[in-house]
Amino acid sequence: MSTLTQEQQAVVDAPIAPLCVIACAGSGKTKTAVQRLVQMRRNLGNARGRIALLSFSNVAVDTFRKAYDILACDIPAGVGRDRVEIDTLDGFITNIILRPHGHRTMGAPQAAYLVTGGEAFLGSFTFKTATYPMPITELQVAFRNGKEFFYYKRNDKLELVAHSAAREVIGRLGKTGAYTHDLGRYWVYRVLKERPELLTVVVRRYPHILIDEAQDIGSVHQAILQLLIDAGACVTLIGDPNQGIYDFAGADGKFLSEYHQRQGVLPYSLTRNFRSVPQIVSLANGLCGRDDVAERAAPATLHGAFFTGYTRGQHAQLVTAFQGALTIAGADARRSAVLCRGRSLVEDVRGDAPPAGQGSVKVFAAAAVLRDHKQDFRSAFQRVAIGVAALLDKPPHGLVNYVTQSGTPPAKLPRARALRREIWAFTRDPKAGLPSASLTADTQWHPQLVANIKNLLEKLRTEFGLTPAANIGLKLKKTNLPNAALLNAEDLADDKAASLRVDTVHQAKGESLDAILYMTLKDHAEELLAGVGTEVGRIGYVASTRARDLLWIAVPNNALKDLRPLFEAKGFQEVR
Repeated sequence: MSTLTQEQQAVVDAPIAPLCVIACAGSGKTKTAVQRLVQMRRNLGNARGRIALLSFSNVAVDTFRKAYDILACDIPAGVGRDRVEIDTLDGFITNIILRPHGHRTMGAPQAAYLVTGGEAFLGSFTFKTATYPMPITELQVAFRNGKEFFYYKRNDKLELVAHSAAREVIGRLGKTGAYTHDLGRYWVYRVLKERPELLTVVVRRYPHILIDEAQDIGSVHQAILQLLIDAGACVTLIGDPNQGIYDFAGADGKFLSEYHQRQGVLPYSLTRNFRSVPQIVSLANGLCGRDDVAERAAPATLHGAFFTGYTRGQHAQLVTAFQGALTIAGADARRSAVLCRGRSLVEDVRGDAPPAGQGSVKVFAAAAVLRDHKQDFRSAFQRVAIGVAALLDKPPHGLVNYVTQSGTPPAKLPRARALRREIWAFTRDPKAGLPSASLTADTQWHPQLVANIKNLLEKLRTEFGLTPAANIGLKLKKTNLPNAALLNAEDLADDKAASLRVDTVHQAKGESLDAILYMTLKDHAEELLAGVGTEVGRIGYVASTRARDLLWIAVPNNALKDLRPLFEAKGFQEVR
């Protein structure tokens, strides 16, 4: 897809006005969006004001930035070419609104900072609900008909929180400068709503905003965008409403699908699928009621959409069979995946064990497993920072955030970068830092952890003025640690040899993969086959449309008899 199609070119060359671009899966939305950005920047020349191109993942943002650097090279050098902002939507509103201006509305003496949930001081920010005292980090915010409400989700059910109670706790937390991801968006809305002069300045600086994957716009994002639109911002939305799979955040694709009905918004569409083989495109059309066209021809190797059964608790046999199909199809296992709707099924398929230990030790044990088993150094680093903060006496508010993320540190923590390097070094070093997960947990790993942590805390005291908490030994007890390795040798070997990823559909959203095994429960499969009218149905649609060549849908064996005719009616073949 080196050149633009007529549909893509029409979007790129459209008048500088609000657009609503409805695009099918695999239609080149990213390429079209960045080409549109380049053309707009070229047309606007050195006109004042910046164009923001926003999406919902760092991967998409990196892709946009690299593509823009290449495509914009023929725009004359100067302020015109440089007047673009490419970021995630959350990153954009955080960097231009929340961090520089949020503390005034929050009533805080310092710049706003993100909390992750492990900070000790958050224990005083809870409120009573019908079931139990709820931590502020689980509080979620939504807007309906212009009104805010607060809730938390427990066992797939929502429980509303009294508006006055939620506002009181949010306000107290805000006075410290702290915010969670959900509350960060809420404070952005409050800042723009309560400070119209700032809203005017933001729109003057960013008069044009393009949003890719716009089906992911949640109700709080929508409320923020509506303020910007009402103040004069020209907003373009690009996305696929059938991929709206964040209902819990109010992101069901409706804002995108109805946007073209607004006065002055120009409708466009992208209907050619460059990703999937014709059989998978035909299946997707049957699920969502579209009539998109497959650009690729069918390959000579094994391809298409299949269904099969599996026995609960015997996931390994199914995955092995799928890997055999990958070999026949010539698919690359490194570019393929096993996808599930929810995290619990992912953990079942992986065979993940619950974290060992208790309290802070449990946090460090989880970090060791993440580092040594998953090679996920970033997540391990975050957990180590949380564990270290829990072992300090009155650590500065925002310590974990300033250690693990960028941002202006508070006055009490002037050497945040140096502190970050110390904790990062501790995370990476299995000898002088976080011990190896291959050591026997209670007799080898734990004593080494205690000794290394005490050395680290002494360094933090002498070099950074951070005081260790009293009774460190009690906080680092070996309760619930097994007399075995946190990770045995077979696990380590299997992890290094394994190349087939197991993940949730949400984590694979936006990706293009050679082959997909979508493991379902009976109701997941039923809603997939029923179409995109529900969130679970849309999750199934997203899983199916990630596949380039080969798609397997797996259902429990005891549901296979009932579901077989439904699969066959949709064009699936049974695995034989």
